[in-house]
Amino acid sequence: MRHVLLAAGFAALAIFLAMFALSCAPSHSDRIVVGSKNFTESFVLGELIAQQIENHTRLKVERRFYLAGTYICQQAMLAGRIDVYPEYTGTALTAILKEQNSGIKSQVYQRVKSEYERRFQLTLGPAFGFNDTFAMEIRGEDARRLGVKTLSQAAQFAPQWRAGFGYEFMERPDGYRGLAATYGLRFAEAPRVMDLGLLARALQDHQIDLAAGNATDGLIAAMDLFVLDDDRHYFPPYEAVPVIREQTAQQHPEVARALAALDDKISDAEMQQMNYAVDGQHRDAKDVVRDFLQRKGL
Repeated sequence: MRHVLLAAGFAALAIFLAMFALSCAPSHSDRIVVGSKNFTESFVLGELIAQQIENHTRLKVERRFYLAGTYICQQAMLAGRIDVYPEYTGTALTAILKEQNSGIKSQVYQRVKSEYERRFQLTLGPAFGFNDTFAMEIRGEDARRLGVKTLSQAAQFAPQWRAGFGYEFMERPDGYRGLAATYGLRFAEAPRVMDLGLLARALQDHQIDLAAGNATDGLIAAMDLFVLDDDRHYFPPYEAVPVIREQTAQQHPEVARALAALDDKISDAEMQQMNYAVDGQHRDAKDVVRDFLQRKGL
């Protein structure tokens, strides 16, 4: 019993020290720390933010990419470990604010912006221009053979299918449970929880039959995947936006000005092309972003 108590004591001490370290995050007023989540598009957008700041300010930029998912990035922002990272309005609304989808793009943006400022002392920069909603993907050959175009139509075939989702999609309020309830989805077995980077390949290799990807995935066309239409409008809009610590924006207004130049500069197709350049052509994300900014005159 004494060993159990000691172990519990050490665990509590470790948690306390971790929280203390986070609350005492060292000042980095001499540089801007850019974060990202752990999938290609977030990494590319993180690099885009970093290069834009480097190109238009005299500030040094530190990159802290692949910080797992939404909740880790949010905590890193609140702890002052990172200053800015790319997020999606629908994700912020449902996963962080725990609110229902209003369905209107401008309203979702304004709601997230005002609540982030009020609750967290975080703010949003202008939207990049594309909407990366969740994409329920099946193989193109199956879509053509079965004549399936929508999630409502897919529901009748789902009992013979195996599904694969990322961990966050399984847990999020705008994820699997609500989707299954909205469309009456039942699968042949419990969905497999997989790394996001493995889903498209698993679908192509017939390990699964339906995957939750993103609408701007670079491999959709390359792998002949088909995105089922969300005909009951379950998912909210997911505009990509930079989230910025208000303290950072106040200390370095030039950062906000640099990011404002990216307002509405990336279309859905352009984001998909950048993702494909990294995932499909295996190009370095820094080169992909540099080429994009040059083409846009940024």
